[in-house]
Amino acid sequence: MRIVRAECTYRMLIYGEAHLRAVLRTYAGHYNGHGPHQSRRQRPPDHDEMVVVPLDAPVQRRWILGGMINEYHRAA
Repeated sequence: MRIVRAECTYRMLIYGEAHLRAVLRTYAGHYNGHGPHQSRRQRPPDHDEMVVVPLDAPVQRRWILGGMINEYHRAA
């Protein structure tokens, strides 16, 4: 819970329960799908060791929660 508060809800103005639920759903998707975890050697939970990422492809940024969080990935 502390990381959600520090990285998400303390930086936003929440406009009600429905908005809070939408923000938490989006943040949980980012944290569980893209965020690095120390226990997994800085890899996200959905990281597939068998997938080879081409290092010569350009990097693209995707804004999460209006730009509060940025996700970076290689373009296909």
